[in-house]
Amino acid sequence: MPLTFNSPSTDTGCRAEASTFETGKILSKQFNESLQRYQLAEFNSEWGIVRRGIEKESLRITPEGYISSLSHPAVLGSTLTNPFITTDFSEALLEFITPAYGNISECLQMLEDTHRFTLQNLENDEMLWVASMPCPMGAEAEIPIAQYGSSNKGKLKTLYRHGLSHRYGSLMQAIAGLHYNFSMPESFWSPYQKHCAHQGSLQDFRTQKYLHLIRNFHRYSWLLVYLFGASPAACKCFVQGREHHLQELDEHTLYLPYATCLRMGNLGYKSEAQKSLFVCYNELSSYADCLSQAMHTPYPEYEAIGQKKDGEYLQINTNLLQLENEFYSTIRPKRNVKNDERPLQALTERGIEYIEVRALDLNPYLPLGIDVEQIRFLDTFLLHCLLSDSPECHEQEYFEVASNLALVVEQGRDPELELKLEGSPVPMRRWANEFLQDLTHSASILDHIHAGDDYQNSLSAQFEKIENSELTPSGRILKDMKEGQLSFFEFSMRQSRAHRDYFQHNGLSEESAQMMRDTASASLLKQKKIEAQDTIGFDEFLENWNKA
Repeated sequence: MPLTFNSPSTDTGCRAEASTFETGKILSKQFNESLQRYQLAEFNSEWGIVRRGIEKESLRITPEGYISSLSHPAVLGSTLTNPFITTDFSEALLEFITPAYGNISECLQMLEDTHRFTLQNLENDEMLWVASMPCPMGAEAEIPIAQYGSSNKGKLKTLYRHGLSHRYGSLMQAIAGLHYNFSMPESFWSPYQKHCAHQGSLQDFRTQKYLHLIRNFHRYSWLLVYLFGASPAACKCFVQGREHHLQELDEHTLYLPYATCLRMGNLGYKSEAQKSLFVCYNELSSYADCLSQAMHTPYPEYEAIGQKKDGEYLQINTNLLQLENEFYSTIRPKRNVKNDERPLQALTERGIEYIEVRALDLNPYLPLGIDVEQIRFLDTFLLHCLLSDSPECHEQEYFEVASNLALVVEQGRDPELELKLEGSPVPMRRWANEFLQDLTHSASILDHIHAGDDYQNSLSAQFEKIENSELTPSGRILKDMKEGQLSFFEFSMRQSRAHRDYFQHNGLSEESAQMMRDTASASLLKQKKIEAQDTIGFDEFLENWNKA
């Protein structure tokens, strides 16, 4: 009987099937090990469709690099009521907001469409500054504070920003960041509550678990600052008149050799007045009580400023916090509010709905400041924080966590850096590698659900950054500045022009453009309606607000 041979194509097909079978076995084994890691009996596919939304700030600048002095363009709608495009501290500090999406591509597409629509409607060839640290060309007094119309609600938002300016200075408030809103799908919570054998209400369970996530996030947020920090340098004029220990990179730029994210350090979103606050995330009630007390406790330095001068309001009040949002934190528990409801009131009455990550710089190498790889890692990181053990925090750990973060902000790329873990020193890189290794479990769960290896790939990219700090955004920025003999301003202008060209040369669908135009028009009408509904003057409105 003659010998027979498989044809090459058949043989290749068999090998491919065998390879796919073996790969499937490996992935299935990893998934089962991951379930064991988190003590889960199952993780249904629909539970992995996490929801995320992005809030991205960007300064409007002139072609020469000055912060824009023009008012918010009317074609972009009302800053008070447009759900997609508003402003933060300044008229020039745009904020783009996406809805919450279960699909990453849809979320990024919405953010990209918003950028394109905005850049197509800016006047005088203005563009968007790509860096988190601002380009303070011109006097600080020239930074226009955001306006929200003549309603009491709009006046309060503007007054709050005047208060921030008097308390911290306008340049600090012109720093831009990216906020990442994260929540688990509704279908996850009831089965997870049963699995955890929690006897209380679903609302209380969800709140408890989001606080659980927040505590873990604080413990490990230094890693996000190392991996994604993109503000290792600043213009000299940004620190004029302020104490600092930065080094000179060139005649216009200051930096620290191993810095990652100066935005999160003493030059950025820091408040000396808030340093003594021990904000506990063990229970929602203790968190709310701490902030409520701060909003009703007079602070001597703010009393010296005064609430009013020459008949004009300077700040909402003279307390440690004017309102909840003034508390600076790398993460916040959040709840969508109804009408004129206060954020803390909404949280205490209806529980935590999602969390807001606030520790992210804009990546100047990415047109949107963020990309799909980073989002996949964030989801992996946050899911792990939710599912893994999270002991209650105490005051000693709270300040240890703050110290670790401060060290990584200024020295994160130092290969000899040590952090503290339960009072003992630990090399940062060793800790980072161990933690990333633990994240393979949450990445495995997400890859199993999405039938791929994208989450493991995003994790692999972070391992590479630990091995080579020049792969981090902060490392890349300093390397490019030094090799190109570029100041921070010159580097940021180069990237800003490149991203402007990207958005202008890539079209916006007519359907998306019309949606943006319709939303802007509707928001202007809504603002007028709100202004027409006021029945009391602002003095009485503010008095009532401060009593609440």
